[in-house]
Parts: sequence; structure tokens; C-alpha cells
Amino acid sequence: MRTIFKALSVSVLALAAAGCKLTPPPTPLDKPGDVPTGFTAPVLDKNAPIWPAADWWNNFNAPELAGLMDTAIKENLDLKVAIDRVLEAEANNTIAFAALLPTVSGSASYTKAGTASTDTDSFRAGLSGNYVLDFFGANRARLKQSDETLRGARYTAANTGLTIEQSVANTYFTILQLRERIAITRQNLDLSRRLLAISQAKFAAGVASQLDVMNETAVVAGQQAQLPGLLEQEREARYTLAVLLGLPPENFDIKAQNLDGITPPTAQAGLPSELLLRRPDIALAEANLYASHANVDAARAAFFPQIGLSAGLNWSTDVLTTIFDPAHFAWSLGASLAQTIFDGGVINARDQVAKLQQDEQIDTYRKTVFTAFQQVEAAVGNASATAEALDFITQQEKASVEAERISELQYREGTIDITTLLNTQSSLFNAQISLVSSKLTRLQNSIALYIALGGGWTQKQSDADYKPSLDIDWFPILGPP
Repeated sequence: MRTIFKALSVSVLALAAAGCKLTPPPTPLDKPGDVPTGFTAPVLDKNAPIWPAADWWNNFNAPELAGLMDTAIKENLDLKVAIDRVLEAEANNTIAFAALLPTVSGSASYTKAGTASTDTDSFRAGLSGNYVLDFFGANRARLKQSDETLRGARYTAANTGLTIEQSVANTYFTILQLRERIAITRQNLDLSRRLLAISQAKFAAGVASQLDVMNETAVVAGQQAQLPGLLEQEREARYTLAVLLGLPPENFDIKAQNLDGITPPTAQAGLPSELLLRRPDIALAEANLYASHANVDAARAAFFPQIGLSAGLNWSTDVLTTIFDPAHFAWSLGASLAQTIFDGGVINARDQVAKLQQDEQIDTYRKTVFTAFQQVEAAVGNASATAEALDFITQQEKASVEAERISELQYREGTIDITTLLNTQSSLFNAQISLVSSKLTRLQNSIALYIALGGGWTQKQSDADYKPSLDIDWFPILGPP
């Protein structure tokens, strides 16, 4: 229905447009070098695809993650709030569009009056219409502002979606990392208990001192002390993931137990100029800028007078059957012009406020763009650096496993002392924890890269796919459109 009335109002808007045209929005990236020709960070894999896919999480070889992500997209409460705000913006956009159309009102009344000896009936009906001619573009500017606010609400929802996707993936992998750390701690605790038993046996045989026993006892106690905190962190991470999925935290669990088999995918950034159309936060900043510019146009139009048109039709009779008789018909036409003469500088101040707000949005847009470039540079560089570091840490962990095995045999044979054994044992534990933490960091950096590149979102596709969820009936008496 709204589309029909938009088409019917074209002639009216064309007439109004002859009075005062809206000015084009400013160009915020107008300085040399604002948009670089390319990104400079070292690329990890030059054969990787350029830009991530919209379902980027399927590239991590983590089957459980796909189901969790689907649930989050459907049930996350923050995303639902963002979608509700899109619907609110749609309704407000309808209100702004309605200001460009005439207002038509109808009335009808019946009155019965009389005395002790007689009574009379009175019937009245009428139609009235009012239209404010948007000759200077105030209502069109407000509609443009509403259009941009609606765009901004949609881009905010898209940005919220990307943030949620990043949080779900990061939290899921964090849970697996914590579970792996718990398993490593328990394995090392078993190892320490075994070495403690060896120390106790050697002490009983008189070939080791009580100091050896106490040192190994301290190691066992220290590793036992780490378990409660790790278990609590894992529990709270599961609760966080449940809330991200729009679920109560109680009794929520996931199946995977570690990061084994999960592979961090890579992606390449295209041109920085293309990034401007691939990040919803940049699109949001643009919409906010255009909305503030429309507000400048509306504030400028307030300096000009308002021109109004009115019309009325009325019928009045004492006999219902003759109410539409021409003799009982009256009509009226009118025009009005209203102009503020003195307001203490309010209109001028509002104009200045609107211009300053536009300047703020220009600066905000520029910062958003530059921050996006910085995030891509950092994400690309971190992906490369952490991948390289992970290779060395993997080698360290393998060497530490072998060193611990050799040192345990040598301690049993009495060729090394307890201090050497404890140092080797500590090195192994630290290397294993470092490896797990590095695997998580590598995965999180890969996620950050995908999100920095827009997570597969594009402004062009988003605008093409958008269909208003609300179709407000302009004339409810006629039924649904």
C-alpha cells in the first residue's frame, strides 16, 4: 500500500521540489592519501581467498560451531533488539513519509433536542483536508533523515550480528582451550605424583634426601591449586556462550573437548577502497553522516515560511434523507502562510547545531574508516606472526616432551638430581600450556581477520536483500493492501 501512495504522490513532490532542492551530502574522504592504494601488512598465504565468505566459521573444521552459530543468529537477544529497532525505524520512516501527504478527516454527528411540546433532529457530516506545501524542502529533508536513520538501524543490526558471530567463535574456542589446559594440568599432576612416589621410594632407600621429596610435594600441590580456577573459568565460559545463544546458562554444554583438528583458515584483503563497502560500521557512519546532512537541510528550510492549503465539505440538515441535497451543502477553500518573525535566535541556533553535528559525523566517519584500515593491517599482520610463532612453539613442546622423558629415566638411574628433573618437568608444563594458548591466539587472530574484512557482509548485497518488514495500511477502512 505504501508503494502505491508513493507513486501517486510523485506529481505533488515534483511540484514541491521546484521550490527548494536538497543539497548533496559532503565528501568526508577528500584529502590525498585518505584511502591508500593497498594494505602493507605481510600476507600469510598469497593463495588464500580474497575477502571472507558470509559463513566463514565453516572454514575452521569445527562441525559443532556451525550449529552454535545458527542458534545465535536466530536466538541472540542483542540481535533481536537490533532487529526490533529496525522495525521501529521503519515505522518512524512511515511517519516521516506521511508528512508529505495531505491530511483528510471526516466527521458525522446527530443531535436530538426539544421542549415539552416539540423536538427536532439535526444531522451533520463533513470532510476536511489540509496540506502543507513542502515548497522549501523541510519535510523532504526530514524524510531523507528518516531514510538514513533506517539505513543506519539496518547496518547496526548487521554490525551487531558480526560482533555476536565473533563472540560465539571466540568463546567456543576458549572453552576448548580451557578444557585442554585442564587435561594437561591433570596429566602433569599424574606425572608429578609418579615422580613424587619415586622420590619417596628413593628417600626410603636412603639414596635421596627429604629435600627431594618436599620439592616434588610442592610441585604436586602447585598443580592441584591451578585446577579449581581453570574449572571455574571453563564453567563461566560455557555460561557466556549459552547467553550468546539466547539460552539460560544452567545445564548448557558442548561436546568438543580440545582444539585438536581445528585449523585456522586464512583470507586476503582486497583493496582498501573496497573495504568501505564491506564493513557495516563504515556503512553506519555514512548513514549517520547523511542523516545529519539532511538535518542541516531541514534546519535551513526553517528560515522560510510554511505554505498551507485547506479544503472543507459540510452537510447539515434536520432530515436524514436530505443530507446530501445540494441545498444543504457548504464548501470552503483556504490558503495560509506562516513565518516566524522573532524567536530569540532559536532557528539560527538550530541551524548552527545541525551544521556542527554534521561536522562531528564527518570526523566520526573518517575515524571509523581509518580504524577499519588499522584493524585490517593489524589482523593481517597478527595472523602471519602468530602462525610463525606457533610453528616454533610446537617444536618447543615436542622437544620438552622428549627432554622430560629422558630426565625421568636419568633420575631413576640417579645420574641427575631432583633440581634438573623439576626444571625439565616445569619446562614441559609451560611448553604445553604455551602451545594451547598459542593455538587459541592463532584461531582468535584468524577470527579477527575475518571480522576486520567485514565477515562476508557487503553493503550492496545488504541493500538489495532488504525488504521492509512492516507494510502499514494507509487507509485501514479499505482493509489490508
